[in-house]
Amino acid sequence: MAKNIIVEKIEYTPVEKQQVELVERKGIGHPDSIADGLSESVSRALCKMYIERYGKVLHHNTDETQIVGGQSAPKFGGGDILEPVYILLVGRATTDVNGERLPYRTVAVQAAHDYLKSHFPNLDMCTNVMLDCKIGKGSVDLTAVYDSKRHLSNDTSFGVGYAPYTQTERVVLETEHYINGPMKRRIKESGEDVKVMASRMGDTINLTVACAMVDRYIPDKDHYVSTIEEMKSKITDFACKQTDFNIKVDVNTADDYKRNVYYLTVTGLSMENGDDGSVGRGNRCNGLITPYRPMSMEASAGKNPITHVGKLYNILSKFIAEDIAKAAGSELQEVEVRILSQIGKPINNPQTCSIQILPSPGANFKKWEKEARNIADNWLENIDVVTKKIVNGEVNTF
Repeated sequence: MAKNIIVEKIEYTPVEKQQVELVERKGIGHPDSIADGLSESVSRALCKMYIERYGKVLHHNTDETQIVGGQSAPKFGGGDILEPVYILLVGRATTDVNGERLPYRTVAVQAAHDYLKSHFPNLDMCTNVMLDCKIGKGSVDLTAVYDSKRHLSNDTSFGVGYAPYTQTERVVLETEHYINGPMKRRIKESGEDVKVMASRMGDTINLTVACAMVDRYIPDKDHYVSTIEEMKSKITDFACKQTDFNIKVDVNTADDYKRNVYYLTVTGLSMENGDDGSVGRGNRCNGLITPYRPMSMEASAGKNPITHVGKLYNILSKFIAEDIAKAAGSELQEVEVRILSQIGKPINNPQTCSIQILPSPGANFKKWEKEARNIADNWLENIDVVTKKIVNGEVNTF
């Protein structure tokens, strides 16, 4: 039995029953999400290289990617990129082993290139982007702590998770997936830079959607207006199927048709025209930004999946909370998990694993106190499963 697992009963009004709830998701094309996606793809590529050569993941952290927005001149029918986006891959990695120099920068740049090419079809990788890599060798102290066999934490940090999602959270997450998935296959005019913000007041969810539109597919303002109306209708129909709450949808509210202001882009990405991006400034590892829920400031994307608790504990907390909520069903209204490490200590034996549960009226707290402790202990003892899921790309980090 792992130590320091504490389960306690909490009493408050569940988020879904509160009068107001705010939820946000930055879609895959938001500059912050692109930074997250690039960092994670580089980390996975380095993991693959290390495993193929040495049979294990070596020390690295690539969670400092920066995006400097370019300049563009979009217009109906197709505009121009005036200055390319500058992307800087930053972090630390194991650069050589036993005197053998590793192609870590080549691997990183290729991974970033492949990620951008596969996710953003309107982005010209030859002319719209400048990729730079300044990943260097890790510090002596941190690499000394790092040991993929002993699994000692390389930081004193905490992770947070909760379950289940509220209806508002589910609507926001699934709506962005819909816009950048099934809807996009029918409305090619929509770009990948999508942000969905929900404000639930009582039993009404107000969804504000910002979506960069691709100018080459929009010949004039009438086509733009009709496309926005079609998107609004489709999003409303989709969102209404995800919840019992009432739904109100607004799309691209900064548009001003009288002043000829439209959310036009050349690439479908706002980073083409001044919008910058950084790792960790967007979604948490559950895919959302939730000010009414506990959150960690740690960026999960790009951190090594072996010993960096800033990544592992956020994902692990989410898994634990979800398993407890799934096992309990309607007997628990909310589950919150917080796990704290100490640098240099085993990651499967945290300094604190705090589990707070909000039982439904009449539920047996003692039963779920024991079950929650067992679920947490099992996950901690099998934390390698989390690492494998991350390396295999089975876990979302943003």
